[in-house]
Amino acid sequence: MADPWLSIIGLGEDGPAGLTDASRAALAAAEVVVGSPRHLALVAAGERGMEWPVPFDLAPVLALRDRRVAVLASGDPFWHGAGGSLAAVLGPGEWRAFPAPGVISLAAARLGWRLEEVRCLGLHAAPFERLVPDLAQGFRAICTLRDAAAAGDLARWLSAAGWGASRLWILEALGGPRERVRQTTAEDFSLEGIEAPVAVALEAAGAIALSRVPGLPEGRFAHDGQITKAAVRAVTLAALAPRSGELLWDLGAGSGSVSVEWCLAGGRAVAVELRPGRAANIRENAGRFGLTGRLTVVEGSARDVLPDLPVPDAIFVGGGFDADLFAALPRAARLVVNAVTLETEALLAELHARHGGELLRIDLARAAPLGRMRGWESARPVVQWSLAP
Repeated sequence: MADPWLSIIGLGEDGPAGLTDASRAALAAAEVVVGSPRHLALVAAGERGMEWPVPFDLAPVLALRDRRVAVLASGDPFWHGAGGSLAAVLGPGEWRAFPAPGVISLAAARLGWRLEEVRCLGLHAAPFERLVPDLAQGFRAICTLRDAAAAGDLARWLSAAGWGASRLWILEALGGPRERVRQTTAEDFSLEGIEAPVAVALEAAGAIALSRVPGLPEGRFAHDGQITKAAVRAVTLAALAPRSGELLWDLGAGSGSVSVEWCLAGGRAVAVELRPGRAANIRENAGRFGLTGRLTVVEGSARDVLPDLPVPDAIFVGGGFDADLFAALPRAARLVVNAVTLETEALLAELHARHGGELLRIDLARAAPLGRMRGWESARPVVQWSLAP
């Protein structure tokens, strides 16, 4: 379309005064102006105004295709805004966008921070645990929050997690006449009268950061004893070779520790577990590590649920492996199987002879008290078979 019917306009706290000439022209030409009550009031939309429905729904906008429409969004419409949602369902010629500086850019400008060195997070739509994989000494982030009260909630969460010494900047109504920037620490947070919209910038200080190398201690996970031990897990992740964006099937997932570390490496996982108690532990672990949106838990028998799972890039089987399950697995995915029983070990030896791959026996021993001295305490050996497509 030479003349798109929809204009997506980024609007700051300064209202029309901060708009470019092109944005003003698009707004003036619109028969219908769609936005939140705050945005509609900022531009004095009057009778042209139409509020977004609650819960959020694109249908009312899409029904206006035969009219000139302007959609108002905060700052950059493609930072957790309506722009991305609309562009995903419209043709390229149906819309045009007029972005304005968003809260992330404004925050960096106020603090003098390089955006390329800062993690930008939309915590208005995600749990605070999303910070867990990144928190480290000196780590910087700019986070949007759902409301004013969430600033104090974030400070308390950081303190409880051992990051109370972190410096916080509370950034209120950036870009408008109500703008205010105040600084504190998470453990000393006592600010009152915070006004929305609000963002928080943080510079982390305090606890020991989460290691990014596979093999996290078992104590970091909720489990009932059924967990791939740290050293074996490190070898297992190396064999699975996670890559950013790839999908893992974790069959017989137990605590989900392999799924968690796969996701921490940048992937996504579906953890299949038959026992409800263990499935609950997997969900808790996903929450602890801020991976709820990337780790899906499916309760049931692996063979029963396989037909309904999305196509994997890699498969890990930590328990319940047999010849029938192997026959049901897709051959285009990398496969890693760990065995601790003689029967499963024999099956892996047979499959290795027929299909190749890598067969590995992992024997581990830890130093433990032995009377007044110490001796080696052997763990149960694990036989691992890995097969590339």
